[in-house]
Amino acid sequence: MKTEVPTAFPWNHGDLTCTGMTLRDYFAAKAMYSLGIQDAILHNDDCDFSTIDEIAELAYHQADAMLKARGK
Repeated sequence: MKTEVPTAFPWNHGDLTCTGMTLRDYFAAKAMYSLGIQDAILHNDDCDFSTIDEIAELAYHQADAMLKARGK
């Protein structure tokens, strides 16, 4: 059973409703930026395309850890 993840930036305006993105996706996007910058600095280049999938995976691991810490 999958637990419900809170959303980031939901809004209502009259008859219009937007649930926003999941908080997990928001956290992952923030983590991915940081991880990508760190990778570029460590490798002294713009981006190592062989690590893009690893960066995305690490970003979601970081997001999951942030959600877990948030629940404590």
